[in-house]
Amino acid sequence: MTTAEYGGEPAMRAEHYVQSLERGLAVIRAFSAETPSMTLSDVARSTGLTRAATRRFLLTLVDLGYVRTDGRQFALTPRVLELGYAYLSSAELPEVVQPHLERLAAEVGESSSVSVIDGDDIVYVARVPTSRIMAVSISVGTRFPAYLTSMGRVLLAALPSEELEHYLAGLELRTATPYTVSSTQLLRAEIDRARSQGWAIVDQELEEGLRSVAAPIRDREGTVVAAANVSAHATRTSVEDIRRELLPPLLATVARIEADLEIANGSTRV
Repeated sequence: MTTAEYGGEPAMRAEHYVQSLERGLAVIRAFSAETPSMTLSDVARSTGLTRAATRRFLLTLVDLGYVRTDGRQFALTPRVLELGYAYLSSAELPEVVQPHLERLAAEVGESSSVSVIDGDDIVYVARVPTSRIMAVSISVGTRFPAYLTSMGRVLLAALPSEELEHYLAGLELRTATPYTVSSTQLLRAEIDRARSQGWAIVDQELEEGLRSVAAPIRDREGTVVAAANVSAHATRTSVEDIRRELLPPLLATVARIEADLEIANGSTRV
């Protein structure tokens, strides 16, 4: 093992560890919806790297086509999407679920999605929108804090107890709306509810006016690998409407997805 230092914090790394790759990815991740364009100093401050190192990484990314610059401001280019689509194109999950989401969206007249958990966030891997019901546009690759979403809660409910405790211990709750869960204790209760009933409804906690219901998707071994949801506007769909009209089609869709995943996984086994 060797000792590496990143962002001022020493950490033990395996001998194969390539620190420059870690730092280059940190530079890419520094850009976000809140900071789509930054100066060299901004990126250095965000990543904890020196200005000299930050400059080298940024200019290398410019040469590779992942970052553009006007000489002062830096921003990502659409080419970074290749990094995410490489995963999506190699993963069978989006291909399997997409036709099912299309059928579900057509049946209920509402948007449907599938996501996976990545760290503290959910990441959309498939989506069929029927209307724009959020202030932000949701597409494949969109991320939201897991605790704020119905899909996130069923995915969190599937975590081993030790992992869930670690997640909750490090969680900083952000109040997105007046309806957002206000304490870790209340969030834990909602996660426990999702686990016991097998689905979760989130009522305007991510954005006012948005209600959604989600259920977990399991592989042939029973492991939760993703979550599917249906979302609707609160002005036209009550919580009771969601339970009565949207939840049954969602659960039926999940069952069909799981059956197809079992076939797909079985066909790849020797």
